[in-house]
Amino acid sequence: MKNILLICGGGASSGFMAANMRKAAKKEKLDFTIQARSESELEDHLDSTDILLIGPHLSYMEEEIKSKISDRNIKVAVIPQIIYGPLDGKRAIQMVLDMEKN
Repeated sequence: MKNILLICGGGASSGFMAANMRKAAKKEKLDFTIQARSESELEDHLDSTDILLIGPHLSYMEEEIKSKISDRNIKVAVIPQIIYGPLDGKRAIQMVLDMEKN
């Protein structure tokens, strides 16, 4: 099982994205747990996170976040606006699968 955490400013838009990703993962029969939280809650959820996805509006925080979690085995990426804007859960899941290959 992979635990995926999405973060955004308040957790609302990432909540919609997470719901669409859960639907896409279920359709593909992937064993993913997908949660959405505000960036202020990030540290509370790191122990149970394998993959961290950042909303594009927080891309300016990517390096700071990577620095904070450098001692952990967590893959981190910013979700491109082209995926996040339309809340494209299927493409976000593909992004996660691609991250796992690298």
